[in-house]
Amino acid sequence: MSKYNIKFKKSGKIILMFGFICFCICSDTFAKTFKIASYNVQNLFDLHKDKTEYREYIPDTGFGWTKNTAALKYLNITRVLKDINADIISLQEVESVKALLYLRAVLKSKGTLYPYFAIADLKPTTVKCALLSKFPVIKNKEVVVSGSLSRNILRTDIDISGNNLIVYVNHWKSKKGPESLRKKYANALKKEIDQLETDADFVLTGDFNSNYNEYITFVNNVKLNNTNKRTGINHILMTIKNNKLVDERLLVKQRSNKYLYNLWLEIPYKYRWSYNFFGRKSTPDHIILSKGLYDNKGVSYKDNSFNKFTPHYLFKNRGVFNWKRAKRGRGKHLGMGFSDHLPIFALFTTTPFVLKTK
Repeated sequence: MSKYNIKFKKSGKIILMFGFICFCICSDTFAKTFKIASYNVQNLFDLHKDKTEYREYIPDTGFGWTKNTAALKYLNITRVLKDINADIISLQEVESVKALLYLRAVLKSKGTLYPYFAIADLKPTTVKCALLSKFPVIKNKEVVVSGSLSRNILRTDIDISGNNLIVYVNHWKSKKGPESLRKKYANALKKEIDQLETDADFVLTGDFNSNYNEYITFVNNVKLNNTNKRTGINHILMTIKNNKLVDERLLVKQRSNKYLYNLWLEIPYKYRWSYNFFGRKSTPDHIILSKGLYDNKGVSYKDNSFNKFTPHYLFKNRGVFNWKRAKRGRGKHLGMGFSDHLPIFALFTTTPFVLKTK
């Protein structure tokens, strides 16, 4: 027996006790509370010409999308992601896996590691849904949305200390098109989540290009309302019941996953916005929860933890400091700004759900 083995044998009880204490501490703290964020990063393009780019993002043209300009964009987005410090970040408007990996590399250079990632890139759409995670991604798939120009929804199964959490990343059709186009996304997503177990822990995230109360805000808009007053986010995903928004009480009371809860209801009405288009504030970005996140097993929502991320540098001239281009957004890249959306976030835990009074 070597001296090393003899020494280990004599101190084995101490080592085992130390290991047991470390295990207890780590088991109690690891992933006990973690953060999920969602951020539309406004056209995060790489520097490779794929012929699917918006023309202003074709590298080395008169629009000035160059190595130096792109580096500034990535640094600015990295600043936001580093400061929000989410464990899982849902991203929209990422051009490619190249763009995602470059962002990940810049984050790493600034001390923020995301070992795991996924992107919905089966279709050659101009921008795509993606995800970065500090927790292991067990598997991922794309929820196919019909139409060559429709962005697929990304589903990722993530291991949170032995618990499976399903995160869906969405980027629905913009309001340049009518509600029928967004209903396609809602139908595909609804079909997918209806196949899950009743107690499954899943979160819907992303840019739905719909207000949390879209059934009210779009009804008199002739351009949008071509669906006889029915909306994707409210009527198909069932975030309303009897023409009222679903609250936590109703979510928990149901036996199935028929109804879902939108976290915008957690904060005062005047603060419910993440996008400001010429003074018209709206809530295209969402974190929507399932019943499974309100029980005493697996992953649970940390009640009243939802908010938008609003550091001072994301604002300029009383507006959101979006990525700037000359000629009122039609000209050359100016190498400044972040995104036209604000990030949103919420906290989750591996301990049982606890209802908090506001």
